[in-house]
Amino acid sequence: MATRSKTAVQNAQALATPATRDPQDRHFVTALARGLKVLSCFKSGEERLGNQELAQRCKLPKSTVTRLTHTLTRLDYLHHIEESGRYRLGVAALALGGTTLARLDVKEVSRPLMQALANATSTLVSLGTRDDLAMLYIENCRGYSLVTLRLEIGSRIPLASTAMGRAYLAGAEPALRQGLEERLRALDPLQWPRLQQGIAQAIADVAAHGCCSSFGDWHAEIHAIAVPLRTGQGLPPMVVNAACPATATSAEMLTQAVRPRLIETVRAIEAQLGH
Repeated sequence: MATRSKTAVQNAQALATPATRDPQDRHFVTALARGLKVLSCFKSGEERLGNQELAQRCKLPKSTVTRLTHTLTRLDYLHHIEESGRYRLGVAALALGGTTLARLDVKEVSRPLMQALANATSTLVSLGTRDDLAMLYIENCRGYSLVTLRLEIGSRIPLASTAMGRAYLAGAEPALRQGLEERLRALDPLQWPRLQQGIAQAIADVAAHGCCSSFGDWHAEIHAIAVPLRTGQGLPPMVVNAACPATATSAEMLTQAVRPRLIETVRAIEAQLGH
């Protein structure tokens, strides 16, 4: 995986190098090349760079780099770390480049704990993070049940009506959550009152119980509960989700029997990540 990431960075560097530009090539997009050059400055997923450092590495004016990082952050190619004002590669860049060592660490730490939970509860236990107005599955662990859900790594599910999406919103910083809610309201004004009610309930549930749910709100045949995962290391927030067909496990069973195990699993993952 690390080799794939390195190759992707090298490809981006090649595309962004000024030497590749032919002054007679009217199809060459300078702004795109500069954006790729900014991304190529991140040698690993652990690296965090500010606009001044990026400007020095790219040999571009800081004002230009500031506009580029703002745009790349809006598109999720970069993730802005508010505490330091620096940036690291975002979810969209991970999708292009395979994965980073930091994200691999989260998956490697989470996988055995998630699999143990899946085996013990006969649920589909998943790790996800936000991709624009959807949640992206980046790891799945299936239990022993013959009846399961067909959601694979790379699947995208709605942000506002799923347990995973609601847990993300409940764990998000207020300013980020407000911005996402405004976008969701503009996207579907008619459904927004119902979606808003579900999000508000999720925020209250996470505050009171550490976990939120979606019992048939997204699909009538799917029950799910989810817990925000505090990853630290400047990584985007993530969520661990336990889901099952509604015919296999009741909402009461998920709440009473699975929820304590899910919360315990998430806390164990956080402890191993040093958070």
